[in-house]
Amino acid sequence: MKAMNFGVKLCRNASAVCSRLIGLSLVFLAALPFTARAEPAQHQFVIQNFQLESGVTLPRAIVVYGTYGKLNAAKDNAILLPSHFMATNGGYDWLIGKGGALDTTKVFLVITEMFGNGRSSSPSNTPEPLHGPRFPAISIRDDVEASRRVLEDDLGIHHLRAIIGFSMGAQQAFQWAVSHPRFADRIVATSGTAKTWPHGYVRLESQIRAITADENFKNGDYTTEPEAGIEATSAVWLAWLYSQEWWRQDLWKSQPPTGVTLPQFVDQQIKEFFAGADANDLILQMRTWQTHDVGGTKGFDGDTQKALRSITTPILYMPSQTDLYFPLTDARAEAKFIPGVSLVPIPSLWGHPAGIGVSPVDLVFLNSKIRAFIR
Repeated sequence: MKAMNFGVKLCRNASAVCSRLIGLSLVFLAALPFTARAEPAQHQFVIQNFQLESGVTLPRAIVVYGTYGKLNAAKDNAILLPSHFMATNGGYDWLIGKGGALDTTKVFLVITEMFGNGRSSSPSNTPEPLHGPRFPAISIRDDVEASRRVLEDDLGIHHLRAIIGFSMGAQQAFQWAVSHPRFADRIVATSGTAKTWPHGYVRLESQIRAITADENFKNGDYTTEPEAGIEATSAVWLAWLYSQEWWRQDLWKSQPPTGVTLPQFVDQQIKEFFAGADANDLILQMRTWQTHDVGGTKGFDGDTQKALRSITTPILYMPSQTDLYFPLTDARAEAKFIPGVSLVPIPSLWGHPAGIGVSPVDLVFLNSKIRAFIR
């Protein structure tokens, strides 16, 4: 049985490769005990004069989000799924449907899209004077606050059964636990940490500089997309995406296109991974990821340990054992300070995308653990 291509999950955006890969994903899911689900209902919420943590105000902040299921009369069956890097609200299919951890006949799912993904307010879709490189910095706390406004102001939801996040979605989940400790009954974080630690900072800086080194970037005021820079950042991304052992054991051969050599596979992945993405959007979300630290929350004065100790919400913390983006050692170091945390590493060779179940074993492991935790 082949694993889902991680690109399907990441790039439910404008990338040309996405539509081709979604078919493979659906074939794979059909072989598992999961029923098919419809696409989420699409929504857009506009926040007027949204003040960011930086002090800058977005005159018209747009938050795109999707929903599955039906909100009950008591409004107590809602679960939030905050999106991850450059993802849309289709990025949590691996959890949804009968057989998965989340049964939409019983729960109401809200999947919010982060600023900078090209659909919610982003450098690419915001008019001057905040267009392109002039778009303000966004923090994870800004994304959390925007999601809170969606829940409370647009949907009338003031409490959640759970928050479940992968990668940058996990960063948001931890921030919810610190900023709004009573808002959710349970929190699940897969392949993501509460702080971006120094090695992660360096990795993201290398990706940003790969884009900006393209002569067509022109300090972000490009008229032609800096495609060479985007391909260069894709090469950096790919090198960190899977584990070293994943490559050594030739697990790349389970990914499309099949029947090709390693150089051919790598070249195609690099060309297609961020195809269609906007360079300023990519950089904005990389900066959001790069600078995150729950210790930066108001009242904690940069003290990450103090912020982690303040968490009272039960947390299921599921790092991938082989994640190079958010290493297991970072997760273990954080878990020491989180009261009552359940640290359950994912025993996988698939690196970062183990956190969205790209292999059949990972998919079953994640859904069984998450289902039991939020029940």
